[in-house]
Amino acid sequence: MTTTPLPPPTERTFALSRELFKYRPGLFAFNLLMWSMVHASPALLTLAVSGIFGALERADELQSAGQRLDPAVAAAWVALGWFAFVRLSRFGIFYGAFRAWIELWYTLDALVRRNLLGYLLTARRSRRLPDTPAEAVSRFRDDVDDVAGYTEVWVDGAGFVLYSVVAITLMARVDPLITLLVCAPLLLMVLFVQRLSPTIRSYRRRMREATARVTDFIGETFGAVSAVKLAAQEGSMVTHLRALGETRRHAALRDVLLTELIRGVNTNMVNLAVGLVLLLGANKVRGGALGIEDFVLFIGLLPRLTGSMGFFGDAIARHRRTGVSYDRMTRLLQDAPDTTIVAHHAVYLQGDPPPAPPAPAAQPLQELRVQHLTATHPGGLGIQDASFTLRRGEFVVVTGRIGSGKTTLLRAVLGLIPVQGGQVFWNGEAVEDPATFLVPPRSAYTAQLPNLFSDTLAENITSGADPAHLERAVQLAVLEADLGALHSGLDTPVGARGVKLSGGQIQRAAVARMLARPADLLVFDDVSSALDARTEAQLWQGLSTTDATCLVVSHRRAALLRADRILLLQAGRVTDEGTLPQLLERSQEMRALWAEEGE
Repeated sequence: MTTTPLPPPTERTFALSRELFKYRPGLFAFNLLMWSMVHASPALLTLAVSGIFGALERADELQSAGQRLDPAVAAAWVALGWFAFVRLSRFGIFYGAFRAWIELWYTLDALVRRNLLGYLLTARRSRRLPDTPAEAVSRFRDDVDDVAGYTEVWVDGAGFVLYSVVAITLMARVDPLITLLVCAPLLLMVLFVQRLSPTIRSYRRRMREATARVTDFIGETFGAVSAVKLAAQEGSMVTHLRALGETRRHAALRDVLLTELIRGVNTNMVNLAVGLVLLLGANKVRGGALGIEDFVLFIGLLPRLTGSMGFFGDAIARHRRTGVSYDRMTRLLQDAPDTTIVAHHAVYLQGDPPPAPPAPAAQPLQELRVQHLTATHPGGLGIQDASFTLRRGEFVVVTGRIGSGKTTLLRAVLGLIPVQGGQVFWNGEAVEDPATFLVPPRSAYTAQLPNLFSDTLAENITSGADPAHLERAVQLAVLEADLGALHSGLDTPVGARGVKLSGGQIQRAAVARMLARPADLLVFDDVSSALDARTEAQLWQGLSTTDATCLVVSHRRAALLRADRILLLQAGRVTDEGTLPQLLERSQEMRALWAEEGE
């Protein structure tokens, strides 16, 4: 298979940004127009001031010649009126431009975030983050902000270009040599930043990666506060965090210093040119080669023109950093088409979004068949050539020792991890993409270590499902007795990752969340490990009152006694299958597991 090589970073940044600007072309064009007027209007103000000085200079000449001053005075009043009109109009233009810019910024920011999250959640096949969750958060936060903010370069750039063209034209008509001295820093700045381009990209990438490592460590520490205290490792954790912070500080310092170096060089170049302009301009005024009106024009246009030069130098550096942000987001999406980041979709920033699409058509499960499924991890562990059949209404338990591949088997069947071979069949038809097919109302899944959100217990259970199913889900998950111990019942906030609940309550809340949406196939990954024997028996007994088919990973006796069939895994392979009495009779491994569980 051949792959199309990505274009060079500069061309790719231009291409992706151009596609992003097309999302709201009218709004983007309106921003260009408004900010062009905002940035170009100072040239008109300077022209008006220059006209006032010119009129006053002519009035002085007329007075010296004994002629009437009316034409010069009228010209001065006209120039003053023009100055007042432009000045007042600029306030209204700036207000409209600022409103338009805020709308454009948040629209593009929301679009890119929507595309990142949308692809990760809905793309075919399994989705694995290439880096840590904190690194993904950094891409959602910092890199998206960089890409959306890059629009400012183009919006402001159009105005600065227009101002520069007007200013250079007016100045060149007066004195081409002085004008050339003003433009020279821009050319030098372009060459300077071009040489620094690889360093700019490298420093920005290192800074973002160091930030993600700090964020990731803090997140893991918050989730393991009790373990850290029990191990008395507070000091070492703080020391490690300090080391990560130092690494980030050095990386951020390099990035900031490089940015300030570019700005400093640009400012010094511009200041040098300004000094030369003032020296040459003053000499020309003293020699009579440059009039007061023209000198005022130069002095008025020069500060903003030199500021424009600085903007263009900074814009080149921002372009390089935006390329880094595009690269980092592309890595997050892995196999996505290059334009996925800037694809056009509705973002609904104004008004309510449309209702969610209907659930996929229910296809009642009669038989789930797994044939020769192979899924191995980079270290070599996993499952090899696993085959089994699950029929409607059965309660099938997958058991085996730690590391035998139980969790891997479930995740491979559901399409949550890449597989190297094998096939899953639903009612005899091959499932091409289990990750998108085996979802409610076909299948529901609870992981071995379920995650809860920082919300109320009720919101964690329903998670957008029909609240009418809440009471039944709580009952089947054996949570009713726990609600009385919670100060607000179902409205109790569970805290970050369910920290306010016990381990058993977290597992049963996750089970209730799974049961809140009707599904034919229920997949449990050792969700009863933190439950007492009585509660676990109630959980499995309650599920027997439903017509759901259950695939359960467990080594607990309550589940094994409830099982219609048991799949025995050893070293990643299904080595035996049958009822509990059958396996206890013929399998030494099963007898050993049963004895260990009874100890």
